[in-house]
Amino acid sequence: MPSPDATGRRALVTGAAGFIGSTLCEALVADGWRVTGVDAFIDSGPRAEREANLAGLADDPRFDLVEADLATAPLDDLVASADVVAHLAGRPGVRSSFGDGFAPCLRDNLTATQRVLEAAAAAGTRRVVWASSSSVYGDAGPGAADEHATPLQPRSPYGVSKRACEDLAAIARARGLDVVGLRYFTVYGPRQRPDMAVRRMCEALCGGPGFTLLGDGAQVRDMTHVEDVVEATLRAMAASASGPVYNVGGGEPVTLGEVITTLEGIAGMPLPRRRAPAARGDVARTRAGTGRARAELGWVPRVDLVDGLAGQLGWVRARTREPMAATA
Repeated sequence: MPSPDATGRRALVTGAAGFIGSTLCEALVADGWRVTGVDAFIDSGPRAEREANLAGLADDPRFDLVEADLATAPLDDLVASADVVAHLAGRPGVRSSFGDGFAPCLRDNLTATQRVLEAAAAAGTRRVVWASSSSVYGDAGPGAADEHATPLQPRSPYGVSKRACEDLAAIARARGLDVVGLRYFTVYGPRQRPDMAVRRMCEALCGGPGFTLLGDGAQVRDMTHVEDVVEATLRAMAASASGPVYNVGGGEPVTLGEVITTLEGIAGMPLPRRRAPAARGDVARTRAGTGRARAELGWVPRVDLVDGLAGQLGWVRARTREPMAATA
């Protein structure tokens, strides 16, 4: 969404080299913002791939990249240089948050988020928009999840960490910081992390390892294209009034089996795959109620599933034919 007041504005984007973060940085720069991106380049995919995500901004004078660990690095000067902070950094992954993954999950989600919120409050930052997750809901039941009516019942340590981050944001909001949380639902599209299901499906259809389907494929996910997620994030950054949290879902809940069938139709070939037991922490169904985001942010998801999956498959194909295409 073009922002009338974007010229001269400065944004800080954490997790800037990631899937969503890099796409957001590009959109902000294109809209006239000066952007400082922060990334630690740890444990979220190959470093070379994350660096490639930002290659299009490497020579742009409106973009600066800082390599820093939000859990330990000095943040006051970084945050003070920005009008708005988009805090997208964190440790993703439901399955990896169990066992030994719990401690780094807490560190990179709770500790980092609290430090960003405290630095923003001290700097008088106009707004912090941060990435929560549909994982806070757990199994939301047959209806669409509502931000205020649906109980938060996470089923994984990762979901618990995001719910706790929402509590930290609520504390910061009560103390006067303008904080907006966005509960992203199953984001897909170009630059998706290598461990994510749709990326692995696309890789398998392009000659990579066969796809391992965890469970029976009947899990329902509210698929949300990265372009729609970025649009919602831009609107949350620019809106004159905002609530504490919004669902960001694509409005197309489908089973994983239906995603596979759709990709097979696009590719014109069957997906090489095998079955394995359902993963720990997996939920049966997610579905976003997006009425609040539509009414208060003026946001409507626009990328339909077929077009979105075709675009992601095309991106993977380009990388397969010419690996350096990832840097374009």
